Amino acid sequence: MNTPHPRHRVTTAVVAGALALLVAATGCSAKASGESDAEGADGVRTGPGVSAKTIRLGALTDLTGPYATLGKSIVQAQQMWADETNAAGGICGRKVEIIVKDHGYDVQKAVTAYADISPDVVALPQVIGSPVVAALLDDVQRDHLLTFPQAWAASLLGKESVQVLGTTYDLDMIAAVDFLTRTKKLRKGDTIGHVYFEGDYGSNALEGSTWAAGKAGVKVVGQKIKATDTDLSAQVSALRKEGVKAILISAGPAQTASLVGVAASRGLRVPVVSSAPGFSPQLMKTPAAPALTAMLHVVSSAPAVSSDLPGVRRMVTAYQDKYPGSPVDSGVLSGYNAAKLLGADLKKACAAGSLAREDVVKAHRSQRDADTGLGVPLDFSDVHRPASVATYTLKPDADAPGGLVGAEDAHRIPGAEDYLADHGSAASSAG
Repeated sequence: MNTPHPRHRVTTAVVAGALALLVAATGCSAKASGESDAEGADGVRTGPGVSAKTIRLGALTDLTGPYATLGKSIVQAQQMWADETNAAGGICGRKVEIIVKDHGYDVQKAVTAYADISPDVVALPQVIGSPVVAALLDDVQRDHLLTFPQAWAASLLGKESVQVLGTTYDLDMIAAVDFLTRTKKLRKGDTIGHVYFEGDYGSNALEGSTWAAGKAGVKVVGQKIKATDTDLSAQVSALRKEGVKAILISAGPAQTASLVGVAASRGLRVPVVSSAPGFSPQLMKTPAAPALTAMLHVVSSAPAVSSDLPGVRRMVTAYQDKYPGSPVDSGVLSGYNAAKLLGADLKKACAAGSLAREDVVKAHRSQRDADTGLGVPLDFSDVHRPASVATYTLKPDADAPGGLVGAEDAHRIPGAEDYLADHGSAASSAG
């Protein structure tokens, strides 16, 4: 969504210890010896990103743009997983390295960074941004490079090498409408506002809310905004004139804070529901915090980091020990979960005798009940389906790690199967 900058080469870096110091990677030539598909001394077939001693993974992240806080959390969480994995002996007798590139949420920079990094890695456990992933889809498919976006647009489904982890934005908004009609007593004929980013994120979310509203007999009034719009006074005024009884928001944390804060100050104290990318714990230190506590809920395919799930509690403790002072937000959970899932794929591929890219993808797609202990089990076997049709409902709490606590445990989204059938897939899904 940002204005493209001129192409320039970003120095390849390997996360080592603290994120603030990215150490320049060495030995990562695109034509490094042993990098072509071949059988290693241990009998395991290898390919780009895999040598006799290392498995290299890549991250195309945002460390300087609108999602810099999220990017930092994901990178640190995935480096923590790599350090833990290496301390336990690595994977397939090899140490794991993560090469990090910052694109600053600029699509052109991301395209250049992909060209730099792609010859040297076997998979991408992190790519931030729906527009970034959309720009790279053809390359990722051509390169058979297993990629986990930190983006949840339904347009990313249907690609063998691209895996949306959890639900998609449209399903989240179906869950949001269900939550509002079940718990906030919305009735047929009521109007719901939906403030959404332009682009895949917002358009996919609006598709879900419009479908769900039609089923519930309520009306959706949309307000499209840009990522650079941080004062939503005009949108609040428009929604107030429409007499909305609730508001959905599919945007970033800054927009959520503005929407809720302005609505509260103008007497529009209606329920607001956001998807996970619209919240960050830093919001609970802003003047909007009281309004957020009173008015906001968040639908998410992952639990809150304050969850009592044993796996989440262990992760939070380890992260706080490794990165004291860093916030433990949803990026920590999503990043760590993605890394653990990829680790399971690599182990399965190794057991089958090949760490070549296409065989890592094959191992991933064979996972029908992938469970890291950090949320609901996921099914990756159908490329056309979300990995889950279950969401948690969370609510802000300034005293909780990550700024959120659970309001409703994970549950299947009512209507999700009908929606997916309407949109061309009737296969079953985990979650």
